[in-house]
Amino acid sequence: MGIAILDFGSQYSHLILRRIRELGVFSQIFPYDVDINIIKKLNPEGIILSGGPASIYEKTALQCDKKLFSLGKPILGICYGHQLITKELGGKVERSDKKEYGKKILEIKDKKDLFKGLADQEIIWMSHGDKIIKSPKGFEVLGSTKECKISAFRNSEKKIYGVQFHPEVSHTSKGTTILKNFIFRICNCRKEWTIKNVKKELINKIKKEVGNEGVLIGVSGGIDSLVAATLLNKIIGDKLYCIFIDNGLLRQNEKREVISSYKKLGFKNFNFVNAREEFLNKLKGVTDPERKRKIIGHTFIKMFEKITRDLEKREKIKFLAQGTIYPDRVESAKTSKSASKIKSHHNLTLPKKMKFQIIEPLKELYKDEVKRLGNELQVPKEWVSRHPFPGPGLAIRILGGITEERIKILREVDSIFIEELRKNKLYEKIWQAFAALLPVKAVGVMGDNRTYNYIISLRAVLSRDGMTADWAKIPLHVLEKISNRILNEVKGVNRVLYDISQKPPATIEYE
Repeated sequence: MGIAILDFGSQYSHLILRRIRELGVFSQIFPYDVDINIIKKLNPEGIILSGGPASIYEKTALQCDKKLFSLGKPILGICYGHQLITKELGGKVERSDKKEYGKKILEIKDKKDLFKGLADQEIIWMSHGDKIIKSPKGFEVLGSTKECKISAFRNSEKKIYGVQFHPEVSHTSKGTTILKNFIFRICNCRKEWTIKNVKKELINKIKKEVGNEGVLIGVSGGIDSLVAATLLNKIIGDKLYCIFIDNGLLRQNEKREVISSYKKLGFKNFNFVNAREEFLNKLKGVTDPERKRKIIGHTFIKMFEKITRDLEKREKIKFLAQGTIYPDRVESAKTSKSASKIKSHHNLTLPKKMKFQIIEPLKELYKDEVKRLGNELQVPKEWVSRHPFPGPGLAIRILGGITEERIKILREVDSIFIEELRKNKLYEKIWQAFAALLPVKAVGVMGDNRTYNYIISLRAVLSRDGMTADWAKIPLHVLEKISNRILNEVKGVNRVLYDISQKPPATIEYE
């Protein structure tokens, strides 16, 4: 299976997973208390215990099944995982008088396996308040810092390793080498996580799961649903039914572009449904972002079930496919018991009493992996390079209540923003760009008249997978042109802001 990561609530757990996949090895995150039988069945080559915010001796400290240490699998504990190994196997951890945060120097005592290829001293990244003062029996110290004498240890016989620092972060200078050593030297993993292999595995899995049954999929202008639909189309062809629902929350010209694109891509069963009134009526007066997402998700399902009743006169539909990707599940707290829910995703807020069986071909992939799969499936470049667009559409970019007036304003603003980015050859350099309409108005002046109009916030970010993001440094002259066009061309707006928040602490979308 590759590497199993047990998540103890670390902010870096998904970064560990990404680093391992980048090295060409499949990795998957599990809750810290995953059933030991699941791990046995999956038979991973190695196990990583993540860091976490708690102290190992707190009453609420997270514990894994102790049988994990008897499976005979190589184990690497990171930070909290390092301390957990110590406590469970008979060592001693205590609260340190001096906490270690940030860059430190690791004095390396042994470079045989985990630290092979490293210098005698390396820069590492620490983030802990407890420290190990006694290793478990059978363990030897591999490295120390000034404040933490047991910063790394090893039990060679059992192949159990622990490091107090974070090798997965870029601040640890040779962190990738350490992970490589664990994965390839100690666990003997092979580089098998390639998009070509992912494609083959997905095709085999879908064929086995779906068989000769009909599959319904809701599509939009987003890359996730397009790649999921293209994959299914190559496997089941006539048995795939694409439904494009206009929920009244699409971008400018979205309907025309989507219908044209799916036609060119050769989808045989493509159905367009105008449901603007139904969605907007249900959203009338709703301001809470979670309620918006759930209303939209549930309304989509009701529409699908209604459409299916007509389709089933000629084809039995058993499955509903969705373009859910890994970050969606992370933010909806579907991947870890120790994670907090950031926001519901419409793909993950489905009614419990639902007729369809759900299939999610892309649920283990990050956004950049979805794009690479799209290239492998020969999805046109202009669609693969398209910025992400959320399933709930403009509903979560209009903060507060949704009205026809606000939708119209935001459509026009967003269109100008994207148009100018394309003109200035910035669109493909930016991971995602969009406009949001804030639920407040401000005083302005146009000509000699006082105005009291909406405030627009522009957002553009750089990212690899949507898990973290930095704001894009768009040149000031381009921002000035965008602002001038919006203020002159869009009625109802008199102020334009540019969002310079990173993720975290902000999310990319506003709701």
